[in-house]
Amino acid sequence: MGERVIPLVDHRTVGLAVPAASAPAPTSGLTDARGRPLRDLRISVTDRCNFRCSYCMPKEVFNSEYTWLPQSALLSFEEITRLATRFVGLGVHKLRLTGGEPLLRKGLETLIAQLAALRTPDGQPLDITLTTNGSLLARKAQALQAAGLNRVTVSLDGLDDATFRAMNDVDFPVADVLAGIDAARAAGLGPIKVNMVVKRGTNDDQILPMARHFRGTGVVLRFIEYMDVGATNGWRMDEVLPSANVVKLLQAEFALVPLQASAPGETAERWGYAGANGRHDPALGEVGFISSVTQAFCGDCNRARLSMDGKLFLCLFAGQGYDLRALMRGGVDDAQLDAAIAAIWQGRSDRYSELRASLPADVQQAVRRVEMSYIGGVM
Repeated sequence: MGERVIPLVDHRTVGLAVPAASAPAPTSGLTDARGRPLRDLRISVTDRCNFRCSYCMPKEVFNSEYTWLPQSALLSFEEITRLATRFVGLGVHKLRLTGGEPLLRKGLETLIAQLAALRTPDGQPLDITLTTNGSLLARKAQALQAAGLNRVTVSLDGLDDATFRAMNDVDFPVADVLAGIDAARAAGLGPIKVNMVVKRGTNDDQILPMARHFRGTGVVLRFIEYMDVGATNGWRMDEVLPSANVVKLLQAEFALVPLQASAPGETAERWGYAGANGRHDPALGEVGFISSVTQAFCGDCNRARLSMDGKLFLCLFAGQGYDLRALMRGGVDDAQLDAAIAAIWQGRSDRYSELRASLPADVQQAVRRVEMSYIGGVM
């Protein structure tokens, strides 16, 4: 295993100019250069987090000397809602709030209430979800649900307390995250999903304990391959445990059957726990596998990502985003904003995960990628 190298980089100030729109935004059928529709918008609301997970915000970089974005640089709730309204008009059905840790953004319930009031062009409510590390969830779950949040996804990388404390690197106890999951379930923020990033040699011994714990609880556990997002996590291929290996490990103890995708563009491959008859037993639940490294899902990716300072990213592995904040604060009207967003999406051809395997190692290392904490994780 090679030496872990963590370069000090900051892509937050780099923004792409928005392409000139040659025509008004289409009223329907917006697709990118590869025919992929726009359906899902991930909205980061803060660059801050109270965890220092090595695969996302390692202490070596995100320490007391790190400069966080000032409040004035962040999109206001009204700016986020305005942008979300434009995206919904162009085909988005799902909004996911993320970070950093989104529950650190003061007054987040106000934003959720504004977003929950939005409707698709045919009058349907949106799917409003939130991804969190769970540290503040126990005290906030009820207020989030009352504001209009539909569901939560909780990041949890193991049940062993020592392992979990080591991975979050701030000595936060696993019991408090589990209490947050219980509070979310009680508040009706479900079905709850739990995301476990698997690093070979770090927490792969937690795969089976996690499966045993959540099987039959109604919580969907999803295993995520450790990915080369950003430039500060010291990613190495030898720390990736392929999802196929995880499936085999689970199948040694549980009967699993493959399930159909629940929606177009879904990132997780679904497997259900089988009952005595060999068919999926919904009471036992399911697990998911997100395999960006070994099984790219670029082909039907329908997600865009909005950073907390208003840059639009078209891929989790992108290096630069389009500066929508500058457009808004420059005084464009809604029609101009729609046309700009449509032009950006129509020019999209990103497929980094499909290309990764064909790229030489030195080229992979040289690819400029924004940090995960800046635009949210894979889910």
